[in-house]
Amino acid sequence: MTELSPSTANPSVADTHIHDADIERLFGSSGQLGSAVSGYRPRHAQIEMAKAVAQAIVGQTCLIAEAGTGTGKTFAYLAPALLWGGKVIVSTGTKNLQDQLFLRDIPAIRLALGAPVSVALLKGRANYLCHFHLERTQQNGRLTSREDVSYLRDISRFIKTTKSGDKAELSQVPETALIWNLVTSTKENCLGSECQYYQDCFVMKARKEAQKADVVVVNHHLFFADVALKDTGIAELLPSANTVIFDEAHQLPDTATLFFGETISTSQLLELCRDVLAEGLSHARDGAEWAKLVVPVEKAARDLRLCFPPEQVKLSLPQIAPSSDFFPALETLKEKLATLLATLEKQAERAETIELCRQRALELSDQLDGWGKDAPANSALLGQECVMWVEAYSSSLQLHRTPLSIAPIFDKQREGSARAWIFTSATLAVKNDFSHYTSQMGLADETALSWPSPFDYAKQGILYIPTGMPEPRQGTYMDAVVDAALPVLIASGGRAFLLCTTLRAVRHSAERLRAEFEQRGLTFPLFVQGESGRTELLDKFRQAGNGILIGSQSFWEGIDVRGEALSLVVIDKLPFAPPDDPVLSARINAMERLGKNGFVHHQLPEAIINLKQGAGRLIRDETDRGVLMLCDPRILSKPYGARVWQSMPPFTRTRDLAVVEDFFRLLKAEKQEN
Repeated sequence: MTELSPSTANPSVADTHIHDADIERLFGSSGQLGSAVSGYRPRHAQIEMAKAVAQAIVGQTCLIAEAGTGTGKTFAYLAPALLWGGKVIVSTGTKNLQDQLFLRDIPAIRLALGAPVSVALLKGRANYLCHFHLERTQQNGRLTSREDVSYLRDISRFIKTTKSGDKAELSQVPETALIWNLVTSTKENCLGSECQYYQDCFVMKARKEAQKADVVVVNHHLFFADVALKDTGIAELLPSANTVIFDEAHQLPDTATLFFGETISTSQLLELCRDVLAEGLSHARDGAEWAKLVVPVEKAARDLRLCFPPEQVKLSLPQIAPSSDFFPALETLKEKLATLLATLEKQAERAETIELCRQRALELSDQLDGWGKDAPANSALLGQECVMWVEAYSSSLQLHRTPLSIAPIFDKQREGSARAWIFTSATLAVKNDFSHYTSQMGLADETALSWPSPFDYAKQGILYIPTGMPEPRQGTYMDAVVDAALPVLIASGGRAFLLCTTLRAVRHSAERLRAEFEQRGLTFPLFVQGESGRTELLDKFRQAGNGILIGSQSFWEGIDVRGEALSLVVIDKLPFAPPDDPVLSARINAMERLGKNGFVHHQLPEAIINLKQGAGRLIRDETDRGVLMLCDPRILSKPYGARVWQSMPPFTRTRDLAVVEDFFRLLKAEKQEN
């Protein structure tokens, strides 16, 4: 393997002699992948994408690569990266995909290629157990629920045997369990090198391994959190990286917006109060009446949340009435926090942990003072047009400052040393037009290529638009969706996803279907988002074989259910973002000031990319067959519908329920014959 081996003289520099023939041999039927990966067969689109990735790596340029479902894009970028990429950072959409890359895909390719590369997995610090905080939680005995006490026992046993400290390894404690907040660290409460457990720290070990590794697998949240928090370890990694690859790159604009923005939450203030009380009583009991100091801050934080209705609310700063209780409540919170800070200033020298609380209180105080004003000089948002807005949850309130465009900030991320940047996903373009994505990311002049899916959509599936549907704005719309979907669900024998655009629609659909099934004597198991965790719901759905899963946004992407278990995907309506979203409203206003049409240039392409993700759940390999049912009549009645229609996979299309029922009848007959 001479021509295909990584550069050994200087592995941090990409080999400058890659020929298309190298890629052809590598991905050919008798190449290394073909002989080492079970079920592998050459795919033209995969080979062409691998060539483009290899050339971008060699030229240290940028490539935007859209590859339809089934192309095999993971191998198409991993093989060139492992052979010629030098130091590689691979960033993916979720922690689940991160684990899949690290545990399955990269080991398979590394073995097939015989590539002598070391690989590390790096997650955010909240994923790693903290020795100090675990010990403190064990000692203070403040756990009230029997469940938490049991989880703490599991965690205490786990920390003695784990090498990584990654909570994903401890499956019996749910990822959402509140106990994790007490046994992991945050940037604010980490003692750093002052900690007695610093040498054993799982976060530091993971970062050291990432420093040494040839390939580091991260996720988008971690990558972009670095700009906002400087606390992920990416800051040290990026300067030495020759190649950065973003898989599921369609998620980057939203993720980057989240992290390039700045947020203060009442939850942060309540956590600060909890820690101040604990540390004050532990190390400076005689220094202040700690309970009397923190209670007014806690009350002021809760009162700020009570200025808004109990349901979830999003409001931009100009939408909050000047007469609202919010503004005086915000001033009260600032005053009470200032009083607490003054005491912390006096007591900070008595313990490192009190000094940390002082730093957190000072930072929160500065953020509260600065919210609603121009970004401070030390902010990544200095000079950017931003929107100020509040978001009320059931028990907390967040104050946001969000940039209208992340393009200039991301441009700064890409400055510095020359390196290859690869952005790949199944959904980046609208009808082969990448302009929406490239304008969001500041990649307007970069190479963008698209490869279609190898699936035969016309033979494998049907796109069904039911007749007689009302406009989605009508109050009876979700009932009409359920009425139209019922005969199709019966014809398919369950085995369906019902993808909704809102959680309210999820709940309503679940209630209606339960009632209908009971009335008709149907026994399809129903799996509803919110009734258990996403992974558990999917496992149960796969096992059931005839289940119906009802979910909203988190089930539209990143889910792979192959075979008969999923033969029908019903989408309630086109996934337009809610028009009252403060960030969306501000973006549309900014576009319209520049003479652009906010709907045509932003809302519509966003909805199409989301819709393509939802539709992509149905056909996952060459043997999958099924029906995609899109209930929204606007795809045919509105002028913009043609653009949506043309962006969908080229299924056989029908409006006739009988055609759909015949399709499932034929599938059933074929199965019985086999």
